[in-house]
Amino acid sequence: MLETAPDGSLTAVTDDTFATVVLAADRPVVVDFWADWCPPCRAISRSLAELAEEFAGRMVVATIDTDANPRATRTYGVMSLPTLLVFRHGQVVGSIVGSRPKHHLRQGLARHLEG
Repeated sequence: MLETAPDGSLTAVTDDTFATVVLAADRPVVVDFWADWCPPCRAISRSLAELAEEFAGRMVVATIDTDANPRATRTYGVMSLPTLLVFRHGQVVGSIVGSRPKHHLRQGLARHLEG
């Protein structure tokens, strides 16, 4: 099973790997739904990479290109980018829509590390 790389970098998922990497994960997974043409997506990418390092071993931070992976995008009703969905035991348990400062992202994701 793919996980966040040892250096804490982001894990790229696709429609084909989504079930294995996200839904079957043994820890919380945040999935960043993004697209190359989306400036706000680029704006939060650095913060997400830093948070992946910070949360390494406790949470997987994954990204999925919505243009290349329409199945997952449709399945979860993603209508605006960027959208971050937090999964626990294969279920969506939280979301953040739109670009946010790093401290807001940290706070929003950290609450899903508990029980």
